[in-house]
Amino acid sequence: MRIFGRARHRPSTDWRLATDRAFTLIGDGRYEDAGALLTRAADLEPWLSESWFNLALLHKFRHDWEQARAAGLRAVALLDRAAGAPDWWNVGIAATALQDWPLARRAWQAYGLRVPSTPGDPGATAEPTGMELGSAAVRLSPEGEAEVVWGRRLDPARIEVQSIPLPSSGRRWGEVVLHDGVPHGERTVSAGGAPSAYPVFDEIELWAPSPVPTWVVLLEAATEADRDALERLAADAGFAAEDWSSSVRLLCRSCSESRMPTDEGDGSARQDPHDHSVPGHPGPLGHVTPGDLWIPERECGLAAPAGLVRGLLDGWVADSPDTREWRDLEEVC
Repeated sequence: MRIFGRARHRPSTDWRLATDRAFTLIGDGRYEDAGALLTRAADLEPWLSESWFNLALLHKFRHDWEQARAAGLRAVALLDRAAGAPDWWNVGIAATALQDWPLARRAWQAYGLRVPSTPGDPGATAEPTGMELGSAAVRLSPEGEAEVVWGRRLDPARIEVQSIPLPSSGRRWGEVVLHDGVPHGERTVSAGGAPSAYPVFDEIELWAPSPVPTWVVLLEAATEADRDALERLAADAGFAAEDWSSSVRLLCRSCSESRMPTDEGDGSARQDPHDHSVPGHPGPLGHVTPGDLWIPERECGLAAPAGLVRGLLDGWVADSPDTREWRDLEEVC
């Protein structure tokens, strides 16, 4: 097989040494030095799709999406297989970051995914919708104080956050995050039958911010039904409440990146645990109320506008003043 007039062959020793050294540097966070080596490798073997795939990968790590798209397109131009290549997935991520929707559609289709057509848009220039990818989990701030939250997949590279993240993550309910393609861990949910597995993807960056602030409030809820009433009230208003006292668990990073069970539910339910990663090994549950013991004082996260949040809480108390109270409301993110 000949490409650009040159017979395809195994990459040279210099190419392999430069590439291996570059990925060692990437692991150390030395992206500039790695970029120089990968550029040299591409100069040595420009007919290898791997040369451009590696550069596209580096630019993805750097969030340099224009360069990631350019290198990714050179990689896919040299592919010798029709579908399923990770090169196309990286092109799809870069195109999504840049909102280059025609290229994103082309990338997902070339990878082998079905992308529904957009009515009234023969040029398929709108963002891909209707792919029905379901629920998944996403690890926010994977290089820092990581937290795994539940979300709704909008397409292969974006998740809309449906949990209320802890303030340490810097993320809000309703935000859309760009995520990587390879899952790191799974969450299994049992709903009366065989467990369903949901992948955990790593966040790359914030794609669309949410205007809805996060609040923390201390509740006095006499029963679980009282707590549930606030969550329903917030949901009915188009926002969210989450009892962090029972929905957040502490996991070490090793456990977080493994296959972990959650409470019974459907993967997208707000009551399913989301995970806050910490050093060491605190055990699978760090924050969840053990057994059947109900503690009336609850730490609750609320996602609601400033002009609505107090009215929600006051309305919740007014429905059952003998069993409900709130105090110490604070905006935290």
